[in-house]
Amino acid sequence: MSDNHKSCIVTTGIERAPNRALLRATGFHDSDFVKPIVGIANAHSTITPCNMGIGALADRAEAALRDAGAMPQMFGTITISDGIAMGTEGMKYSLVSREVIADSIETVCAGQSMDGVLAFGGCDKNMPGAMIAIARLNIPAVFVYGGTIKPGHHDGHDLTIVSVFEAVGARIADRIDDRELHEIERKACPGAGSCGGMYTANTMSALFEAMGMSLPYSATMATEDADKADSAARSARVLVDAIRARRRPREILTRKAFENALAVLMALGGSTNAVIHLPAIAHAAGVELTLDDFNAFSARVPVLCDLKPSGRYVATDLHRAGGVPQVMKILLAHGLLHGDTLTVSGQTTAEVLHDVPECPPADQDVIRPWGRPVYAHGHLAILKGNLACEGALAKTSGVKVPKIAGPARVFDSEEACMAAILARRIVPGDVIVIRYEGPRGGPGMREMLSPTAALVGQGLGDQVGLVTDGRFSGGTYGMVVGHVAPEAAVGGTIALVADGDRVIIDADRHTLELDVPEEELARRRALWAPPAPRYTRGILAKYARLVSSASLGAVTDGA
Repeated sequence: MSDNHKSCIVTTGIERAPNRALLRATGFHDSDFVKPIVGIANAHSTITPCNMGIGALADRAEAALRDAGAMPQMFGTITISDGIAMGTEGMKYSLVSREVIADSIETVCAGQSMDGVLAFGGCDKNMPGAMIAIARLNIPAVFVYGGTIKPGHHDGHDLTIVSVFEAVGARIADRIDDRELHEIERKACPGAGSCGGMYTANTMSALFEAMGMSLPYSATMATEDADKADSAARSARVLVDAIRARRRPREILTRKAFENALAVLMALGGSTNAVIHLPAIAHAAGVELTLDDFNAFSARVPVLCDLKPSGRYVATDLHRAGGVPQVMKILLAHGLLHGDTLTVSGQTTAEVLHDVPECPPADQDVIRPWGRPVYAHGHLAILKGNLACEGALAKTSGVKVPKIAGPARVFDSEEACMAAILARRIVPGDVIVIRYEGPRGGPGMREMLSPTAALVGQGLGDQVGLVTDGRFSGGTYGMVVGHVAPEAAVGGTIALVADGDRVIIDADRHTLELDVPEEELARRRALWAPPAPRYTRGILAKYARLVSSASLGAVTDGA
């Protein structure tokens, strides 16, 4: 069989002369019509530092595809910047953009009968959006991460974007002055690349590497380093080989591959957003993955890496310490990784890791040895109870007290909560409840980094609980519980919470309870009515009508 097994439908035969005529205008010659056509989903953008280095990487990959005997076709995908949109109405579009990215890549590749796709991504939703499309299309594919930003530096400390969010809270609490805040703002983001801690972008790129859909070591490379461009070119060559071998994503994205991702997620101390993205990708791949799977791996896998936001180091430090392969090899050596899973190169995971030592280098402490983990078990806990019968998500890394019980301070939007925090109206022992911020109610399930970072900056991170049907940024830490499902907009119990109600968060027992008699909850439920939609036109209105529960990955194509 020829290598252009899909694109031949538009390049072969007398009746396809008009199709070929159009392709000739893009640079095709007679000999090119038998070559595989490979899409390059290029997420380059100058909106955000996360994506502004991708254009050069895509150009390098385009040349490598041509050299390998393929015909590349470049097309654009969108991004928004979570960090820039954070704390504004614009953040409602963040999770929505995941679906737009997935739909656009699927539309172009299927509509143009492409033989394979090389997908580039930088900011948070680029990664899952691209992988959802890859799983749906099931044509040979490789994901190429745009790379991480290098840390900023100030007063002897490494800085990331989260440093600035926390500095806002510190300034409000008069723990720093205006000059210090301005210096942190100026120095936090020194160049191109995605936010530098083990936040959502670096987490998802690491998980794709663990699943075999990206090349080894690529997840932790800095955007501005030469090895990132070299890796993009290698990815192009590997993709052409995968096309020739008919190596398809769903052969790689198996249940075992998702279990490998869960193990690596816990070992890295990765972002809470993986809990909404991995089920969505699994849904696209036809693999069953539930919230209970996250609890199972959290119980089995220790946190091995001391990474921001709750730790000390950033992604470039992880890269120097051995990257994702080093973490994977430790897990493989202790029976927590499937070595027989296929990777995009055609090798098994065990073969990829063959030359990686079982113990991390002794001259670093970014990756801990098995016997000296950062935490004895995973950092994510799925909580259930009368406040979240479908489930909710707590991140326990950096939390000194895993249980908090206190009076509810209820807010029906992030803005109302933020105003209370800035006015210093939140006190130790409070449990903040932010509702109507879920997938349907927001709509868009905004991330709550601004409130949580402000609380940390004010010194309240270990003294206040926060519960929401929205999400948290990968940069969040503290006693926070998100993804509460069912959400308020569909009548979940979180809609019935009143100021002063006692809320109990217990990460050790995996419970989230509202200490209100069932009779009283029934009375409140009888009086509750769904609020009018916040949007009746446009993409947010359409998203609210289609989106599933957060417990199912907030997918829009059925669950």
